[in-house]
Amino acid sequence: MDALMLARVQFAVTAGSHFLFVALTLGLATLVAVMQTRATLTRSAVHERMVRFWGQLYVINYAVGIVTGLVMEFQLGLNWSGMTKVTGGVFGAPLAMETVVAFFVEATFLGLWIFGWGRLNRWLHLALIWVVTLTAYLSAFFVLVANGWLQRPVGYEMVNGTARLTDLGAVLSNPTGVLAFFHVLFGGLLTAGFFMAGVSAYHLFRRTAETEFFRRSMRIGLVTVIAAVIPVVIFGGTQFQYVQPTKSAGSDKGLAAQADFVARFGPGDYMAPQQAQLGETIMIFGWSLMVLVALVALVKLPFGRWLVRGRIFHTLMIVAVPLPYLSMIAGWVFREVGRQPWMVYGVLKTRDAVSDVDPGLITVSFVAFTGLFAVLIAVNVWLLARFARKGPEAARLGAAPPPVPSEPTLTPTF
Repeated sequence: MDALMLARVQFAVTAGSHFLFVALTLGLATLVAVMQTRATLTRSAVHERMVRFWGQLYVINYAVGIVTGLVMEFQLGLNWSGMTKVTGGVFGAPLAMETVVAFFVEATFLGLWIFGWGRLNRWLHLALIWVVTLTAYLSAFFVLVANGWLQRPVGYEMVNGTARLTDLGAVLSNPTGVLAFFHVLFGGLLTAGFFMAGVSAYHLFRRTAETEFFRRSMRIGLVTVIAAVIPVVIFGGTQFQYVQPTKSAGSDKGLAAQADFVARFGPGDYMAPQQAQLGETIMIFGWSLMVLVALVALVKLPFGRWLVRGRIFHTLMIVAVPLPYLSMIAGWVFREVGRQPWMVYGVLKTRDAVSDVDPGLITVSFVAFTGLFAVLIAVNVWLLARFARKGPEAARLGAAPPPVPSEPTLTPTF
């Protein structure tokens, strides 16, 4: 395998894997913030316990996801220096804003939220989780704006073979980034909804003593699934008006784009690979299954007894947890593979964006990063499963520290 293919596969593994963490993080942060709002307003003990339990799972997923994001950025600089050299002045702008404006603020306020239980005013503590949630949205927005520019470059000019930013507003309002942001936002809610419903179904299936806790959690998860499943496809479908014409093999627009690229860049096949169409098919199929599950949930939701006692329904929700992940990965393949052979559509080819480094070095980094991501994913799944299975009584987030035994006092005798 040559250096170009190794670099492409490595980016696919790192970016795709990191995105799985991001989706659950976005969705769970929102649901935890909503639950804490309810707990703060009503002083509800069960909702406060729900915040601690689901918040602990959120923190686990966030912490491991941070590592995957750092690794992804490292390999981006290692393998794709050609892209940095030609388009870094534009592509790097939203990524820099994501790091400085969003990520650092999000991480700082999350730390304050984690260690502020019982130490901060309850309203201030509530404000912290909402700041975390909103900055998570902002972080996702900047990243998707950067990716949207790769799909549909706007707001730039080429000067001596280098892209120069001319209109930041055009870059930030690029429809391929903005629509993708809302698509991912509702996709994250869908992921968190299925996750919450699946974990709750597991405990209800086992006839847990925490029936009320997981009945409420199940309802929140199902309501989230029902509310998010249609907006996901709306914002996904709206993006098709901006999709590259080369993704439509055989269409008039596709043939015209092929002829234009041949005239400008020389002979070659500029049509999207077949994997893009396969990704689109799997994405639509996964979403269709989620709609069916949402319809079943819509029928079950008014009947609390069925939520608690329905073992077949519990099994369905447990099995359905991977569905949003399957659809997201397939959609990502459709979006990214369908852009090929371009790194920046119509501006920079992928083969010209790869670093001029020894293939052996890319092979080493590919093996190392792939192995690291496999370990991180396995650790994340194990930790989530372990703490989810233990239930709310084992949640340590926000729990009062155990009392420190006092030193025995020696009474002198005379």
